[in-house]
Parts: sequence; C-alpha cells; structure tokens
Amino acid sequence: MELTHINEQGRARMVDVTDKAETTRTAVAEGRVRMHRETAELIRTGGMAKGDVLAVAQVAGIMAAKRTPDIIPMCHSLRLTGVDITFTLEEEAVRIRATVHCKGETGVEMEALTAVSAAALTIYDMCKAVQKDMEIGEIRLCRKTGGKSGDYVKEW
Repeated sequence: MELTHINEQGRARMVDVTDKAETTRTAVAEGRVRMHRETAELIRTGGMAKGDVLAVAQVAGIMAAKRTPDIIPMCHSLRLTGVDITFTLEEEAVRIRATVHCKGETGVEMEALTAVSAAALTIYDMCKAVQKDMEIGEIRLCRKTGGKSGDYVKEW
C-alpha cells in the first residue's frame, strides 16, 4: 500500500487533492465520557458550578471541527457546511456524537473525530472539580459517505 502522506524523500507531506472530484461528504463519530452516577446527575440537573456542561461542550465540539487543520498537521482546510453535536445522558456516562458535512475534495472524518474529542475534554473540564477520575474513551468513526473510497459503516 502506498503511503500518501510521505514524499519521495520519506518526509511528511500534505496530500495534493487538486485533481479529486468535489463531492458531498459526511462523517459521524462518537465517544463516551464515563463518570460516577452522581456526576452524571449533576450534568442532567444543571448542578455543575461552571454552568451548562452540555451547552459548552456542544460549542467546543463545533469550534474544534472548524479548527481541525490548526491542530492536525496534514489536514486540509475545508468549507464545512454543517456540524451537529448530540449527547445521550446515560446512567454513568455521556455519549457524544458528532456529524459533520461538507462539499469538497477530501473527507471530514478528522473533523468529526476532533469534534467528539473536544466535546469530551470540555465535559471533563467542566466536571473535574466534582470528579477527577472520569474516563474519556471509545472515540471512533461510525460512518462516512462520499469520495473515491465510498461509504464506510462501522460494524459492531
């Protein structure tokens, strides 16, 4: 398999997408922040001292998706056409799902994964005064559409 991010000198490069077709692309990623039942209840009831945890995490996730090329060195700057972050409150966790859309020459998988990661880190930051041993994990790409490689759905 050819490594697309390596030049002829063996050094990192940004892939040239000049000749790739512009298509509609979507990526969905998810992750989970595990916590004590009491911490989840404080999020659910709005009892955290720093404010509305999920509202802040939602904005953080959207902002992170938009800024992905600033923190992932080989990512292209994309014209995102939509970013949505949703949360599912579980008994001892918050599940985060990011859906990102664009019309472009390359996919938005990294933007969706970055959005989930930033939202999870924000939840941790907003709740760390109450619980320091929360666990961030299970961050993964669930689905992607568009592009030359076609559609992908994670089989569980």
